Amino acid sequence: MIPERLSTLGHPQRLAVFRLLMRRYPDRVPASEIARALGLKPNTLSNYLSSLLQVGLISQQRAGTSLRYGVEMAAVRGTIDYLLLDCCRGRPEICAPASCAASGKADRDRKFNVLFICTGNSARSIFAEAILRDEAGDRFNVYSAGTRARSGLNPVALQVLKLNGHDISDLRAKTIAEFQAPGAPDFDFVFTVCDQAANEDCPAWPGQPISAHWGVPDPVGADGTQVQKIISFQTAYDAIRNRILTFSSLPFETLDRISLQKAVDDIGQIHTGETA
Repeated sequence: MIPERLSTLGHPQRLAVFRLLMRRYPDRVPASEIARALGLKPNTLSNYLSSLLQVGLISQQRAGTSLRYGVEMAAVRGTIDYLLLDCCRGRPEICAPASCAASGKADRDRKFNVLFICTGNSARSIFAEAILRDEAGDRFNVYSAGTRARSGLNPVALQVLKLNGHDISDLRAKTIAEFQAPGAPDFDFVFTVCDQAANEDCPAWPGQPISAHWGVPDPVGADGTQVQKIISFQTAYDAIRNRILTFSSLPFETLDRISLQKAVDDIGQIHTGETA
């Protein structure tokens, strides 16, 4: 089965589907969203998904009228273990990136650098930046950015932040290029808060920070009266705040990298109120 898995992943577009699902793990992603993110025709994507299903690298579940796909991590680990035993002679330190070799407990004597990413950096990631900075700015240096940042912040998002007591004077829209330039901070944690940003194939961050997807429905497209729009933005704010409060209360000084990764993945599964 291992040669078949490697052969399946040897196809560039099948690999692209698999990598997208890995970025979204432990989420399950609708086929329509995968097709849209990768620019694939439905019948083409169906063939790629079928191949990945056949070798056990992914699985599917029905949610209402749609099928959702997710990585089968046990099969992925089995494939990686096979490669490590065969190519690395059972010594993972030979093949593992240097950043992954250090799995000790977090350094409690410094502030962690955290980056929140969404597409526009006008609402959700700005919420996250403001909330974590105000809730635990003594322990975290907090930043946010967009993969395609807008020129300004959403006015309703700013209104909700002010209603919740946040100082908005220093907030601005930023692109991720700002944090990939020389002299940018080395991040300990990178979180995506919108599905579109998580689906994009971005370059790996230096140092391989712990990352997770904390997807929250986009309030920017909300219709209705001004009051209804504010309610939609407030709902997104509350969902992000719940996750950040859980994150900031983690016992970082007692958790190793593997435990931290599981914890932030679990936080991403906190219900946001979105319906399928």
